[in-house]
Amino acid sequence: MTLEGVEPNMPEPKEHTRDRNFIEDILRRVPGFRGYLEKEYRRASDDLQRDALADRLGRAKRAIDEASRRLVDAGQIDTLPEMDRMRGKLDTLIGRIRGAVQGYSGFFDLVRVDQALLERVYEHDIALMEQAEALATRIEQLPERPDSVGDVMSQIDAMQQHWDQREDILKGLK
Repeated sequence: MTLEGVEPNMPEPKEHTRDRNFIEDILRRVPGFRGYLEKEYRRASDDLQRDALADRLGRAKRAIDEASRRLVDAGQIDTLPEMDRMRGKLDTLIGRIRGAVQGYSGFFDLVRVDQALLERVYEHDIALMEQAEALATRIEQLPERPDSVGDVMSQIDAMQQHWDQREDILKGLK
Protein backbone atom coordinates (compact mmCIF):
# COMPACT_ATOMS: atom_id res chain seq x y z
CA MET A 1 0.00 0.00 0.00
CA THR A 2 1.43 3.38 -0.97
CA LEU A 3 0.18 6.90 -0.63
CA GLU A 4 0.32 9.07 -3.72
CA GLY A 5 3.35 11.32 -3.62
CA VAL A 6 5.20 9.19 -1.07
CA GLU A 7 8.22 7.24 -2.16
CA PRO A 8 7.13 3.63 -2.75
CA ASN A 9 10.26 2.35 -1.00
CA MET A 10 9.55 4.30 2.19
CA PRO A 11 9.71 1.78 5.04
CA GLU A 12 6.65 0.76 6.95
CA PRO A 13 6.72 1.98 10.57
CA LYS A 14 7.83 -1.46 11.82
CA GLU A 15 10.75 -1.50 9.39
CA HIS A 16 11.93 2.01 10.24
CA THR A 17 14.65 0.79 12.62
CA ARG A 18 16.09 -1.81 10.22
CA ASP A 19 17.75 0.71 7.90
CA ARG A 20 20.25 2.19 10.35
CA ASN A 21 23.96 2.80 9.81
CA PHE A 22 26.73 0.96 11.63
CA ILE A 23 27.30 3.74 14.19
CA GLU A 24 23.68 3.55 15.29
CA ASP A 25 24.02 -0.23 15.44
CA ILE A 26 26.99 0.16 17.79
CA LEU A 27 25.19 2.77 19.90
CA ARG A 28 22.23 0.41 20.26
CA ARG A 29 24.55 -1.92 22.19
CA VAL A 30 25.38 0.71 24.81
CA PRO A 31 23.32 -0.03 27.94
CA GLY A 32 20.40 2.38 28.20
CA PHE A 33 21.07 4.01 24.84
CA ARG A 34 19.16 1.41 22.84
CA GLY A 35 15.87 2.40 24.44
CA TYR A 36 16.57 6.05 23.70
CA LEU A 37 17.31 5.29 20.02
CA GLU A 38 14.23 3.11 19.65
CA LYS A 39 12.08 5.86 21.15
CA GLU A 40 13.53 8.32 18.62
CA TYR A 41 12.90 5.87 15.77
CA ARG A 42 9.27 5.54 16.82
CA ARG A 43 8.90 9.31 16.98
CA ALA A 44 10.48 9.78 13.55
CA SER A 45 8.30 7.06 12.06
CA ASP A 46 5.17 8.61 13.58
CA ASP A 47 6.15 12.02 12.24
CA LEU A 48 6.75 10.66 8.72
CA GLN A 49 3.42 8.86 8.71
CA ARG A 50 1.46 11.90 9.91
CA ASP A 51 3.16 14.15 7.35
CA ALA A 52 2.33 11.69 4.56
CA LEU A 53 -1.33 11.59 5.62
CA ALA A 54 -1.65 15.36 5.90
CA ASP A 55 0.19 15.98 2.63
CA ARG A 56 -2.01 13.56 0.71
CA LEU A 57 -5.20 15.13 2.05
CA GLY A 58 -3.79 18.61 1.43
CA ARG A 59 -3.13 17.84 -2.23
CA ALA A 60 -6.71 16.63 -2.61
CA LYS A 61 -8.08 20.02 -1.48
CA ARG A 62 -7.35 21.43 -4.93
CA ALA A 63 -10.23 19.34 -6.26
CA ILE A 64 -12.62 21.12 -3.88
CA ASP A 65 -11.56 24.46 -5.35
CA GLU A 66 -11.94 23.10 -8.88
CA ALA A 67 -15.42 21.73 -8.12
CA SER A 68 -16.43 25.09 -6.59
CA ARG A 69 -15.21 26.97 -9.67
CA ARG A 70 -17.20 24.66 -11.92
CA LEU A 71 -20.33 25.19 -9.84
CA VAL A 72 -19.91 28.97 -10.03
CA ASP A 73 -19.33 28.81 -13.77
CA ALA A 74 -22.52 26.77 -14.14
CA GLY A 75 -24.44 29.20 -11.94
CA GLN A 76 -25.09 26.50 -9.30
CA ILE A 77 -24.11 28.46 -6.24
CA ASP A 78 -26.48 26.69 -3.83
CA THR A 79 -23.88 23.99 -3.14
CA LEU A 80 -21.04 26.43 -2.42
CA PRO A 81 -21.71 26.77 1.34
CA GLU A 82 -21.59 22.98 1.64
CA MET A 83 -18.29 22.94 -0.27
CA ASP A 84 -16.92 25.54 2.16
CA ARG A 85 -18.01 23.42 5.14
CA MET A 86 -16.33 20.40 3.58
CA ARG A 87 -13.11 22.35 3.04
CA GLY A 88 -13.25 23.55 6.65
CA LYS A 89 -13.76 20.01 7.97
CA LEU A 90 -10.87 18.78 5.85
CA ASP A 91 -8.65 21.64 7.06
CA THR A 92 -9.54 20.76 10.65
CA LEU A 93 -8.64 17.10 10.08
CA ILE A 94 -5.34 18.02 8.41
CA GLY A 95 -4.58 20.40 11.27
CA ARG A 96 -5.25 17.71 13.85
CA ILE A 97 -2.99 15.28 12.03
CA ARG A 98 -0.16 17.79 11.62
CA GLY A 99 -0.63 19.28 15.08
CA ALA A 100 -0.52 16.04 17.02
CA VAL A 101 2.33 16.07 19.51
CA GLN A 102 5.31 14.49 17.82
CA GLY A 103 5.45 10.85 18.75
CA TYR A 104 2.84 11.28 21.46
CA SER A 105 5.56 11.74 24.04
CA GLY A 106 3.63 10.06 26.86
CA PHE A 107 3.42 6.90 24.77
CA PHE A 108 6.81 6.93 23.10
CA ASP A 109 8.79 8.09 26.15
CA LEU A 110 8.54 4.62 27.60
CA VAL A 111 11.81 2.75 27.14
CA ARG A 112 9.94 -0.53 27.02
CA VAL A 113 6.75 -0.34 25.01
CA ASP A 114 4.15 -3.08 25.14
CA GLN A 115 4.82 -4.80 21.81
CA ALA A 116 1.18 -5.83 21.40
CA LEU A 117 0.04 -2.23 21.87
CA LEU A 118 2.69 -0.98 19.46
CA GLU A 119 1.54 -3.55 16.89
CA ARG A 120 -2.05 -2.33 17.35
CA VAL A 121 -0.98 1.27 16.75
CA TYR A 122 0.85 0.29 13.55
CA GLU A 123 -2.16 -1.66 12.28
CA HIS A 124 -4.40 1.31 13.05
CA ASP A 125 -1.99 3.62 11.23
CA ILE A 126 -1.99 1.40 8.15
CA ALA A 127 -5.80 1.51 8.14
CA LEU A 128 -5.61 5.32 8.49
CA MET A 129 -3.30 5.51 5.49
CA GLU A 130 -5.70 3.44 3.41
CA GLN A 131 -8.64 5.54 4.58
CA ALA A 132 -6.78 8.77 3.74
CA GLU A 133 -6.02 7.51 0.24
CA ALA A 134 -9.67 6.54 -0.32
CA LEU A 135 -10.86 9.92 0.98
CA ALA A 136 -8.37 11.86 -1.14
CA THR A 137 -9.37 9.89 -4.24
CA ARG A 138 -13.03 10.57 -3.54
CA ILE A 139 -12.36 14.29 -3.07
CA GLU A 140 -10.46 14.38 -6.35
CA GLN A 141 -13.59 13.08 -8.08
CA LEU A 142 -15.66 16.04 -6.87
CA PRO A 143 -15.17 18.20 -9.98
CA GLU A 144 -16.83 15.43 -12.01
CA ARG A 145 -19.37 14.50 -9.32
CA PRO A 146 -20.29 17.59 -7.28
CA ASP A 147 -23.47 15.83 -6.16
CA SER A 148 -21.37 13.57 -3.90
CA VAL A 149 -20.50 16.29 -1.37
CA GLY A 150 -22.59 14.56 1.33
CA ASP A 151 -20.73 11.28 0.83
CA VAL A 152 -17.37 13.03 1.06
CA MET A 153 -18.46 14.82 4.24
CA SER A 154 -19.37 11.43 5.74
CA GLN A 155 -15.95 10.07 4.80
CA ILE A 156 -14.25 13.04 6.46
CA ASP A 157 -16.32 12.45 9.62
CA ALA A 158 -15.37 8.77 9.57
CA MET A 159 -11.69 9.64 9.29
CA GLN A 160 -12.04 12.14 12.15
CA GLN A 161 -13.45 9.30 14.29
CA HIS A 162 -10.66 6.97 13.20
CA TRP A 163 -8.11 9.63 14.18
CA ASP A 164 -9.85 9.97 17.57
CA GLN A 165 -9.47 6.22 18.05
CA ARG A 166 -5.76 6.47 17.32
CA GLU A 167 -5.36 9.16 19.96
CA ASP A 168 -7.32 7.01 22.44
CA ILE A 169 -5.10 4.00 21.74
CA LEU A 170 -1.96 6.09 22.26
CA LYS A 171 -3.33 7.49 25.50
CA GLY A 172 -4.08 3.97 26.67
CA LEU A 173 -7.85 4.44 26.68
CA LYS A 174 -8.70 1.63 24.23
